Amino acid sequence: MPDAPVIVLPELSCAADVVRHHARVRPDAVALVFQDEQVTYGELDVLSSRCANALLAAGVRPGERVGTLARGNADFFILWFGCLKAGACLNPVNWRLAPPEVAFILKDAGCRLAVIGADYSAMIEGLAGDLPDLSTRIQFEPGHAAWPGFRDWIGAHSDVDPRREARPDDDVIQLYTSGTTGLPKGVQLTEANYAACFRSASTAWALIEPGDAVLVCMPLFHVAGANLGMLGLLMGGRCIIMREVDVGLMLRLFGEHGVRHAFLAPAIINMVLQHPDQAQADLSRLDYVYYGASPISEEVLTRAQARFGSRFMQLYGLTETIGGGCYLPPEAHDAALGKLRSCGRPSPGYEIRVRIDGRDAAVGEVGEIEIRSEGIMKGYWNRPDATAQSIDAEGWFRSGDAGFFDADGYLFIHDRVKDMIVSGGENVYPAEVENALMSHPDVADAAVIGVPDDRWGEAVKAIVVLRPGAAPDPESIIAHCRTQIAGYKTPKTIDFIDVLPRNPSGKVLRRELREPYWRGRERRVG
Repeated sequence: MPDAPVIVLPELSCAADVVRHHARVRPDAVALVFQDEQVTYGELDVLSSRCANALLAAGVRPGERVGTLARGNADFFILWFGCLKAGACLNPVNWRLAPPEVAFILKDAGCRLAVIGADYSAMIEGLAGDLPDLSTRIQFEPGHAAWPGFRDWIGAHSDVDPRREARPDDDVIQLYTSGTTGLPKGVQLTEANYAACFRSASTAWALIEPGDAVLVCMPLFHVAGANLGMLGLLMGGRCIIMREVDVGLMLRLFGEHGVRHAFLAPAIINMVLQHPDQAQADLSRLDYVYYGASPISEEVLTRAQARFGSRFMQLYGLTETIGGGCYLPPEAHDAALGKLRSCGRPSPGYEIRVRIDGRDAAVGEVGEIEIRSEGIMKGYWNRPDATAQSIDAEGWFRSGDAGFFDADGYLFIHDRVKDMIVSGGENVYPAEVENALMSHPDVADAAVIGVPDDRWGEAVKAIVVLRPGAAPDPESIIAHCRTQIAGYKTPKTIDFIDVLPRNPSGKVLRRELREPYWRGRERRVG
């Protein structure tokens, strides 16, 4: 495996300069690969300029949100850079949402123009009465009876770059929180945020060299998908865009394109390890695997290291921190060091503290993680109260995650504060119990929730997905957990399920799992 490269960033004044720079210095190099199409940096620059002029001709104003609802495709980046060149802000919508949720986000963002994937055009047509201001609709694919195809629409406009001057406070993208509790909120990420992201990532973990193949398989409405694509382009990489996660296809792409970098959520890593084709897959050029967005068990991580043979880097951050916060470098992935369950140390440009009862927590003491950086969001769109509750006067962002620092300065994440289980006065964090469950040979996937208990307030329950061929044996699994963790943390009961509900970033939707047990009762935690 080659030594880690020294990365030198191009000089940029704004995010749109990413494509301008590479179009100038390496116009014929491939920037994007999607299915059978390749888009060079020169073509990306020209097409995004045409897109910018199409947006301006449609009356899109500086700072206005441009909606998009579609699965992964190369045109997403043409649209994004077109928005940047026009001074607009891209507003991707989670394509897994129900129609009322989609309507809420497009309306909340004030979108008057949206580019839609063919899979969702009928949904948007059905929401016409709920979206009276969405007057301009374009379909990414050609062939809609009433809406122009995206490439045809932009093709009618000039390829002269509008060269609008960008300011540090301009919004680059608005990503909505998953809305697992309450209404989703639009996270405003700015030019200044992306400048901080570029500096931090290129210094710490995004060691992408020009021409490197970068697999972008996470959804593009998620910070992990959007940012890996943007960072790959920043560094002159060749971004292989997946329409959605398809593990069989992913395994083929690793070999066909010589993929060198990939961000894989822990759930995807686990799926890869269990896929029947993984033993024959060519992973020989996969040098860097970045992972994060949800907890990973030591068992899955150790097996993945053995199978992939890659440098693994854990990344911890939130949409509100532009994905930045902590990283665990490859050299810390030695099990003997005892850091495999840590998310590492603060990334360059990020300060992190753990707070409890208004004070800094002691070493090993669990509290809420707070983050300060130039990468912290400008705020929640049209939610000044929510912004003020999340970011204090000194710029510290309350993450809602519970964790602690060890004596070496490594941060360990327990879980979301709201997911903590209080059983008999003891705090139990699901990720710790799930780690124990995942080390049982019959367990393929697991989630832990608190359920009502008249004696203890809450009892620890495990929801388990078994490996193929395994028989349900809750007593064996519970006994195994007792050898791994304290008795009060051990699941009292286990239910078995075919698949765990997860959001697009791989986080288990514990609210869905808890709901049947708490129906008609008020949960006393979170």
